[in-house]
Amino acid sequence: MSVDEPLTTGAIGQPNRLGIGIIGAGRVGAVLGMALQRAGHTITAVHAVSDASINRAETLLPDVPIIEIPDILRRSEAVIFAVPDDVLEPLVAGLAAAGHIQTGHLLVHTSGRYGTSVLQSVREHGAIPVAIHPAMTFSGLSLDADRLQNTAFGITADAVVVPIAEALVVEMGGIPVTIPENARPTYHAAMAHASNHLVTLTAQAQAMLESAGIAQAPKLLGNLMTASLENALNNGDQALTGPVSRGDVGTVATHIATLQELDDPDLYETYRSMAVATARRAHGAGIINASKLEELLQMLEG
Repeated sequence: MSVDEPLTTGAIGQPNRLGIGIIGAGRVGAVLGMALQRAGHTITAVHAVSDASINRAETLLPDVPIIEIPDILRRSEAVIFAVPDDVLEPLVAGLAAAGHIQTGHLLVHTSGRYGTSVLQSVREHGAIPVAIHPAMTFSGLSLDADRLQNTAFGITADAVVVPIAEALVVEMGGIPVTIPENARPTYHAAMAHASNHLVTLTAQAQAMLESAGIAQAPKLLGNLMTASLENALNNGDQALTGPVSRGDVGTVATHIATLQELDDPDLYETYRSMAVATARRAHGAGIINASKLEELLQMLEG
C-alpha cells in the first residue's frame, strides 16, 4: 500500500479490516483498542511499560501480545500512539530515523494538542499521519468503551484520509468533528478548560460544604451542576442564574467575606476570578446593566 493509494472503505462505508497496534496502554489507548476490536479490527499487539498499563492491557485486551514498539510497527497496518503530548514527537521522529516506519502505515495519535504536523517526520517515509482525539475523560475501565457512544472526536487529517478517520470514529460509536490544524491549540485549551477546571470547581465546592459540616455533598451538587451544564450548552450565557446575574452585590460580597475566612487562597481566587468573568458575560448578554457591572467589579476587584 502506498501513500498515494490510501486505505479504502468497504461497500457499507467502513474501512477495510485493519491490523492495528496500540502504543501506550494508558487509560485512552487500551480503551480505544477494545472499541476497535469490537468493531472487527484485529489488535495486533500493544506496548505497555508500567504495572498499571500492563494490567490494563491484560484486562481490556486479554489475547493481545505485549511487545516492543518496533515489533508492533512491523506487524501492523495502522498504529495508535496514545502517549503523553511531550513524548509523541520525539518518539515518532526516533522511530522514523531508525527506519521502523513503513510506506502506507496509518499512524494515528490521540493527543488533543496536536494535529498532523507533529508527525511530519513520517511523511518522507510514505506513512499517513492522522490525529483522532476523543473529547471524553477516561477511567481506563471497560465501561469507557460504552461511553464512547455519541462522544465527539476531534479529527485532523489530509483530505484524502478524512473519510477513513471518520469511519474509524463512527465504528467506535463516536461523532467525528473536523478540527483544522491551526485550531488545535485553541481546541485543546477549550477541552482542558471545560473538563479539568470543572473537576477543580467541583472539588472546591465539595470541600466548602464539608468544611461547614454539611454531609452528602455529591447529592447536593449533582443535579444542580448537571442541570447547569445542560442549560449552558443549550442556552449559552442566557443560562446564567444566581446572585451575579441578578446584580445582588451584597450577596456576592458576603460570599467573598466567607471565603476569606476559610483561609484557602486558591478557593478565594477561583471564586473571585470566576465571579468577575461571570459579571462581564452577564453584562455582555444584557442580563445586568452597566451600573450593576461596575458595582460588582468594584467590590470584586477592590
